[in-house]
Amino acid sequence: MPQIPQTLHELTVGQLSARSGAAVSALHFYESKGLINSRRTSGNQRRYTRDALRRVAFVRAAQRVGIPLATIREALAELPDERTPNRDDWARLSRVWRSELDERIKQLGRLRDHLTDCIGCGCLSLEACVLSNPDDITGEEMAGSRLMPERRSRQGPPEPRRDPERDPAGPSSGSRP
Repeated sequence: MPQIPQTLHELTVGQLSARSGAAVSALHFYESKGLINSRRTSGNQRRYTRDALRRVAFVRAAQRVGIPLATIREALAELPDERTPNRDDWARLSRVWRSELDERIKQLGRLRDHLTDCIGCGCLSLEACVLSNPDDITGEEMAGSRLMPERRSRQGPPEPRRDPERDPAGPSSGSRP
């Protein structure tokens, strides 16, 4: 890992990338999302303060455990004077994030357990699909996949389809077989 001299107070994007292990494009992305900041030189080059290394490490660690960037940005914004997070900040935030992660783990476990049921049905649009319609909540409102609701024409709702085998009245008048 390249060493940065202690006398160097600002880093180029390349130095920050080499030292943090984050790609230059990731650093630009983090900056666009307000996770890190830079100043521009007279030649329009980015310069980062040394504390950007800790901020990048904080962001990457939080990402590795599944924390969304928006949540990370909110956490960083709550720090006084937008200072760099320290160990105490990480400890406090990790306690909060732990409960969120535990809930996500439970949800993923439920999804995993129902995955074969869903693939077994083969259509993903049954009224009681355990993945797209848990507990058949949508089935009370409408049939079919909730991702593909019935289209309504401009003249009004479509005529109900008739199944000649189930409907003793047969096809409706004026319709072709």
